[in-house]
Amino acid sequence: MKTNAKIAVFLDRDGTINRERNYVNRAADFELLPEVADAIRALNEAGVKVLVASNQSGVARGYLTMKHLGSITSKMHRQLAKGGARVDAVYYCPFHPDDKPYCRKPSVGMAMEAREQFGVDLKRSYMVGDNRVDMEFGANIGARNVLVLTGHARGDEPWTRTVKIHCVAQNLSGAVLWILQDIRKRRKARAARPAPARKRKPTAR
Repeated sequence: MKTNAKIAVFLDRDGTINRERNYVNRAADFELLPEVADAIRALNEAGVKVLVASNQSGVARGYLTMKHLGSITSKMHRQLAKGGARVDAVYYCPFHPDDKPYCRKPSVGMAMEAREQFGVDLKRSYMVGDNRVDMEFGANIGARNVLVLTGHARGDEPWTRTVKIHCVAQNLSGAVLWILQDIRKRRKARAARPAPARKRKPTAR
């Protein structure tokens, strides 16, 4: 298996990995969506980094604590592991949107942290999410965007015509299928490019 060490797929959490419930405030509310583990396992097997990037302002709003958030994350890891899947890192922004924190999507803070941690090539990477903020985040980091219809978006909202979306998929399985095909296509295109001409050194006379 060839490893695409610098390619990452950023995943929103609520509405992409688990069922959307406005605010998931406790582990009991976390429900993995069907086929998500299989989809993430396919990315794992392709050697692609799988990174969760999620705004969690419910912490700042007092709906849950960081301890509760940690319990929810642990449940996510356990449920994915049962399906033979894993995420390589989880990035959360727990601050209130009024504070305009750098980590909050669509700002690029979580992507910059991932680039520092894993050496991610953002322009070769992908963002998968279910709302406008996710797609704006993907555009801001130069990634390719995949909108899934398992959360807020229906796919026909006016904003979908103004934010760059490369693929609309019914769910994460469809998104991953498109991503893996796109990775192969881009790899072939790079391999087909002619090597840059080597500059000839001037001959001394």
